[in-house]
Amino acid sequence: MVFRNVIVCRMVPGSEDKVGPVFGHYDRATRPQDLGVIGRRLLSHHDLYIHVIEREQDPRISGQTRGLPAFQKIAEEIAPYVTPYPRYWKNPSDSVAKEFYHWAPDGQEPEDTTLTVIVGRIKPGAESDVARVFAESDAGSLPRDLGVSGRWLYSIDDVYVHLLEQNIAAAEDMRRHQDEPAFAKIMADLAPYISPYQPETWRDHQDSLAREFYRWRAED
Repeated sequence: MVFRNVIVCRMVPGSEDKVGPVFGHYDRATRPQDLGVIGRRLLSHHDLYIHVIEREQDPRISGQTRGLPAFQKIAEEIAPYVTPYPRYWKNPSDSVAKEFYHWAPDGQEPEDTTLTVIVGRIKPGAESDVARVFAESDAGSLPRDLGVSGRWLYSIDDVYVHLLEQNIAAAEDMRRHQDEPAFAKIMADLAPYISPYQPETWRDHQDSLAREFYRWRAED
């Protein structure tokens, strides 16, 4: 199972084409895999920057906690576009979101999966309530019905990030399942704790999806 860290910052809207190439250059020029990093995804959602770092192992176990060797150079080059999100920010580690729930079914890791990143706002201190809602649902048949092979929930300040790993065909058919009673129940149970990141423009669940603008994967 891939271990993921999630970094959340603010980003100047429309600057994806400035930020993505910076990582593209250093991912080619250095070897992040030598430090245990096997992939990364950069996504945007309104004024948010979401950086998903993929590792083969939890860095607390491997001891490999660094990202790219050129971290400082990258930080300097993206500084005009990417800035801290949390109000309590003091150092770069304060931009790492806290994982508060994860679930994956037993058995062999599936192939042909896709990762969807869902973003919202979370009521302060509601992580345990949100985790309970998903634990109850994940204990039933709905995840299998939706082809879910993994779920990770994170929070940072008032931002909620939900990584959903699914069978590709099931993910493409997600809209059909949104009318099912079991799906509607989850949404109702989450309503006191989770809300759209930008409610004034939110119309349906598709508006909660972050857009990926850069991806890198180690080849060896």
